[in-house]
Amino acid sequence: MSEENFESLLEESFEKGRNVRTGDVVEGTVISVTPTEIAVNINYKSDGIVTRNEYSNDQTLDLTTVVKAGDPIKVKVLKLNDGDGQVVLSHKRIASEKVSKVLEDAFNAQTVLKAKVTEVVKGGLVATVDDVPVFIPASLASDIYTKNLNVFADQEIEFVMHEFNPAKRRYIGDCKSVLKERREAAKADALGRIQEGDVVEGTVKNVTSFGAFVDIGGIDGLLHISEMSWGRIDYPQNVFKKGDTVKVIIKEIKGDKIALSAKFDENNPWLNVESKYPVGSTVKGVVARMTEFGAFIQLEEGVDALLHVSQISRKHIDKPSDVLKTGDEIEAKVVDLNIDEHKISLSLKDLLPEEPEEAEDNGSDGE
Repeated sequence: MSEENFESLLEESFEKGRNVRTGDVVEGTVISVTPTEIAVNINYKSDGIVTRNEYSNDQTLDLTTVVKAGDPIKVKVLKLNDGDGQVVLSHKRIASEKVSKVLEDAFNAQTVLKAKVTEVVKGGLVATVDDVPVFIPASLASDIYTKNLNVFADQEIEFVMHEFNPAKRRYIGDCKSVLKERREAAKADALGRIQEGDVVEGTVKNVTSFGAFVDIGGIDGLLHISEMSWGRIDYPQNVFKKGDTVKVIIKEIKGDKIALSAKFDENNPWLNVESKYPVGSTVKGVVARMTEFGAFIQLEEGVDALLHVSQISRKHIDKPSDVLKTGDEIEAKVVDLNIDEHKISLSLKDLLPEEPEEAEDNGSDGE
């Protein structure tokens, strides 16, 4: 066969080949694979090349681990000639366009999507939906402030599409709205189930200087420092920590604000105070704290009594700390008891011996 005839047949085979245009999606067959490129026969006059960048967003992916010679592959034609006579192809963009439709529909209907966080970046998270990166800004990553976004790394998250702009390749997700909506639904459900007086178990979510916020199943309640114990508590952080399980009483419901209490009647030390510390009896206690007007004496856990400065000594003293200090053990007399107001008054002075009166000088010269 002459060279002329060979070229003629070759040209004829090209003409009989597939009529391919830029933008077409075609089925091809893998000819060969390297870690970074796939050569593809698309039944065109030139073979095509799929680079790693046009196969996946994973720039560390070894292509020999995902395809092999002879495998069928669907590709999109990006350019008919790359300057070296080869067709530039993309496998990734087919999946991207398919997913773009999924994202578009989700954006229009505000349906919830689920995806894994593939990257934590400055200012937010990246969740990948079939190779399409969706950016979730830090402000939309949660319904509560989260300083360290690394807690979301490799976690599956749910979000709605906040912005969908394929032209600018802006795909922005919003987890905050999903979480907020679910929290509100759970709160409404909880409010329908609970009532004042119920005893429930909850989980401590946060501890502050004035109390602890407790999740009681879809809604948070405040366990105020004054309701944590029958005894005095100075620092809630010394009693509770985040994650603790606590049994509480629903003390009050006002709208969606719940007041809780851990002061159960069966543990109320004031129930039998009248019989344990009757007026006139002598009691022992420990100086718990002091003020300018007196010292508070702990008779037992949850029962404090006031020793007024005027009842400390038969002599005048300016302030309790002149005579007493915190931690001192003392013995005193109960001089007053008010069960309703949880008040006991003590006296040290009443237990002290009376000082002898000085003899009067009548001016006699002894004669």
